[in-house]
Amino acid sequence: MAYDNILVETRGRVGVITLNRPKALNALNAALVADVGHALDAFEANDDIGAIVVTGSEKAFAAGADIKEMASKSHMDVYLEDFITRGWERITVCRKPIIAAVAGFALGGGCEVAMMCDFIVCAENAKFGQPEINLGTIPGAGGTQRLPRFVGKSKAMDMCLTGRQMDAQEAFQCGMVSRVFPTDKLMEETLKIADQIAAKSRPIAMMAKEAVNRAFETTLAEGVRFERRVFHSTFGTQDQKEGMAAFIEKRQPQFKHR
Repeated sequence: MAYDNILVETRGRVGVITLNRPKALNALNAALVADVGHALDAFEANDDIGAIVVTGSEKAFAAGADIKEMASKSHMDVYLEDFITRGWERITVCRKPIIAAVAGFALGGGCEVAMMCDFIVCAENAKFGQPEINLGTIPGAGGTQRLPRFVGKSKAMDMCLTGRQMDAQEAFQCGMVSRVFPTDKLMEETLKIADQIAAKSRPIAMMAKEAVNRAFETTLAEGVRFERRVFHSTFGTQDQKEGMAAFIEKRQPQFKHR
């Protein structure tokens, strides 16, 4: 399928979604969000895809939500249409692992979309921020909730109240991003990571993702209980049997994703 606002490709067992509104620094509008949702649906349904990468351009992952689209809306407009809700959370319910590969600006909604992914890797030129306060509003796609979980309350308050941007090294040091690469090597290195994930057992990767996410949504005791039950359930899979047999036999496992 051809899309107007994104580019979609398959690299082996990795699906790649590239935000593609270059004249607007990949600003997120309703049409782009719908395109991303449709592409994710297709990758989820494709058994050959084991991991997904969401990225933008070297200049901007996404510079925020499209101000022109929202500037004239009233309170009742945004309430009745459930603005920045319908479709925006599609990434968060994707069962397959998703990596955000960020170069350039990831501001406002762009920062929020990156945080919706399972983890973030970035280029040395990356800039993260929640500058909504400069527009007389606040983050609306989860920024006030996810950012403190990534960077802690103090730094999140700093960013949301001043609108300042965080560079790649600061983002790495505070745990917002897992790895930083030279800008011209970002996609090459990200695809290596995605290939590693896609080579694993798909159902086991999905279980691991679900268990880690539970850490942010429940108490420690309940999270550990959930992890234990999911761990037990892996012993009912063919891939657990194959993985352990391969280890004992000193060979590479041949996962069947069952």
